[in-house]
Amino acid sequence: MKRLIVTVAVIVGISFLAPQFAEASGKGAHWGYSGENGPNNWGNLSPEYSDCRKGTQQSPIDISRTVNNEMHPIKTSYKSTPLKVLNNGHAIQVNYSPGSYMTVGSHKYNLLQFHFHSPSENKVKGQAYDMEMHLVHKADNGEIAVLAVFLKKGGKNAVLQKIWDNMPLKAGQTKSSGGSINVTDLLSSTKSYWHFTGSFTTPPCTENVVWNVLQNPITVSESQVKKFLSVIGEDARPVQPVNTRTIYGN
Repeated sequence: MKRLIVTVAVIVGISFLAPQFAEASGKGAHWGYSGENGPNNWGNLSPEYSDCRKGTQQSPIDISRTVNNEMHPIKTSYKSTPLKVLNNGHAIQVNYSPGSYMTVGSHKYNLLQFHFHSPSENKVKGQAYDMEMHLVHKADNGEIAVLAVFLKKGGKNAVLQKIWDNMPLKAGQTKSSGGSINVTDLLSSTKSYWHFTGSFTTPPCTENVVWNVLQNPITVSESQVKKFLSVIGEDARPVQPVNTRTIYGN
């Protein structure tokens, strides 16, 4: 019997076109990835960020001990969207037009945006990948779900290059190509995945987020990684304790 692990729905009253994971409202204390505003101190920067320090289901995690489970397949129905690339100061992000979604069993999640981290935030048995892409979704009941994709150094990724060619160099800038992109073209055809409950990976670190991490990485060239780092820098939160959570895989 197929089993779908469903988290408690959470209504998150923030704008999902806001910086990066759509985690940050943009109105809270300034945060970053180094120094006194870095990840180790996020929970002390603002009362709104207390989950970053006190939460018990924080992301990212090291995916090591997993429980095999026959889970519902991930089905994606993503349309093309105008290619408008945002540099929000923490990541490179593409906001998605309404009408695209993924389904897992009877649960439907509407795609809001996707963005990138380097190195990967989640790890697999202690090893990080070169990059990680997060596709951020929201269900009609407010539940947030992330489809995460690892990127591993290899050949040049032509689809990714369309984004990179329009990457704004300064924070707050958006650049439009005049064309379109379909994020389906950035996904592996094989959708085996790990499933767990987690959080936003940036402040306010809100929990009860559904995480589905694809097991098969896509490629990214060394030059593409270098360009991202030259513009954004490293933007990965360290892995957080798994605590009592179970990580399911298929």
